[in-house]
Amino acid sequence: MNWVRKSRLLQTLRELVSVRLAKFGLVVLGIAVIAAVFSPLLSVHDPIKINPRDSLQSPGSKYWLGADRLGRDQLARLIYGARVSLIIGGAGVGIAVVAGITIGTISGWAGRWTDEVLMRIMDALAAFPNIIFALVLVAVTGGAMRNIILVIGLVFTPAVARLIRAQVLSVKERDYVIAAVALGASPARIISSHLIPNSLAPVIVQASIAFGAAILLEASLSFLGVGVKPPTPTWGGMLRHAFEVVDLAPWLTFTPGATIFLVVLAFNFVGDALRDTLDPRLRGAR
Repeated sequence: MNWVRKSRLLQTLRELVSVRLAKFGLVVLGIAVIAAVFSPLLSVHDPIKINPRDSLQSPGSKYWLGADRLGRDQLARLIYGARVSLIIGGAGVGIAVVAGITIGTISGWAGRWTDEVLMRIMDALAAFPNIIFALVLVAVTGGAMRNIILVIGLVFTPAVARLIRAQVLSVKERDYVIAAVALGASPARIISSHLIPNSLAPVIVQASIAFGAAILLEASLSFLGVGVKPPTPTWGGMLRHAFEVVDLAPWLTFTPGATIFLVVLAFNFVGDALRDTLDPRLRGAR
């Protein structure tokens, strides 16, 4: 069984890499991951050290991307910002996936009043725009990194829960599940062996797209001044500080804005490619 799973994984990876836009997305994400993991090695300057004499220095040999109004190296803050964005996005989406799978599976399997109660709660949470919902939660919990992660997890849980519920409702009517019930298999075994494994493909696609959306949401919160607190470097925070001096140093707005755009676009490209790869009906449409 292990070699069969490895063979399927390798086949999926080969098909994913064969999609042109996915190659671009994977390269961009690879660069972001390298920047996040090796931030201390790649950064020449301290990202939080203030150098008043270098305030708003234009790009040059000392500061390749310039310095902000406090004299901090823009490139160093961009590199360290990758770590913050990927940690928050990954942890937040991870919480959303675990909570969504749990809620959606229970709802789809149990049905009746359990399904009604859980799905009405998810519908109520999903009714709010993501940014408004996140702003309210952050205002209540504060802007600590762990709170931002929990907020992002809560914001994206309803979408995952509704998706996994729809999959479970479909899978539990299939012959092999009905046979397992007839043979007396416990609900826990049916859920862990049949329902969840056969419902994960669309969740993986949803998670990859949600990762990009989570990074964008974190950047939006930081841009509005309610995200991760200074002096921790974040892409949204860099963009906010750059807009305060856009008339004096317009180049400061370009790098964080372009980085957010490229990373979010890369996650969307990879998510679309995963959808085409994991859905047999779409493989011939590429």
